[in-house]
Parts: sequence; C-alpha cells; structure tokens
Amino acid sequence: MTDLAPPPEPSLPALYRDHRGWLEAWLRRRLGNAWDAADLSQDTFLRVLTSAQPLADIRQPRAYLLTVGKRLLSNFHQRRSLEQAYLDALAQLPEQSLPSPEHRWILLETLHALDELLDGLKAPVRKAFLWNQVEGLGYRAIAERLDVSERTVKRYMAQAYEHCLLAEL
Repeated sequence: MTDLAPPPEPSLPALYRDHRGWLEAWLRRRLGNAWDAADLSQDTFLRVLTSAQPLADIRQPRAYLLTVGKRLLSNFHQRRSLEQAYLDALAQLPEQSLPSPEHRWILLETLHALDELLDGLKAPVRKAFLWNQVEGLGYRAIAERLDVSERTVKRYMAQAYEHCLLAEL
C-alpha cells in the first residue's frame, strides 16, 4: 500500500507564477500593447485575489483567468471608447471654454463612475435615463427619439432609477 500525498493547496503565488506569462501574452495579442497587457494581467490577478470564489474551487485556471481577463478587456475597451468620446467633445469646444486639466480629470472620472453605475441596463433604458438626466429631455422627447410610447419611457426610467438605487445598497 502506497501513501499518496494529497495535491498541494492551490495558492495565488503559484497561480500567478504558472499563468501570468500566458495571460499577459494573450492580452498583448488583443491589445497590441505590452504596457496595457501587463496592467490588465495584474488587474486580473487582483480580481482573483479579491474574489469570493476560493482558489481550491478553480478546476481550470486558464479558463477562469481568461474569463476574468475578457471581462476586464471589455471594460478597458469601453473605458477607452468613453474617454475618446469625451476628448472628441472637448475638441469641439472653443479654446477659452476648455476646462482645466484637473476639471477634465474630475469630469472623466465622473463619466466612468456613471458608466459603471449604469452598466447592465439595456441600451434604450440607458439612453432614456441619460437623455433625461444629462440633457434634460422630457419623456415625450425621449419617446420620439427612441420611437416608443411615453408609457415605455416611464417604464424605462423606473427601471433605471431602480437599478441606481439597488447599486447604491
């Protein structure tokens, strides 16, 4: 009878050592940029560290890391797209109207926070909420833009408010 030692308990340092290079290479191929790939790789392992899922439950580490990495990559692209839209809007302003660099940073961070808050809402609900809250449009104008009834816009707004209230809890 041979005594077989149980497999070692998985650890974050071992997971990092064994898979960081692979994950970073995968991210670099998608981003075309080693610096952003390294940042997202680190963010992926930080998410794993702060995750509620125990490391012992991860059966396929690369598949798990890839799932987390893909989500972060999607967030990264969404954030870049939002930043570019903001920069494009700034480019349309006369030079004397441009906000200071500090104010730009605050506005951009606010946009990111708002984007994160509204994440998960369907596109028309999100549009209705933003048009109402940012542009000050009434329900009738939103209904016309979305080509829906005012009742639907009211329902969209209720969904958006509920989403925001639940996010604050």
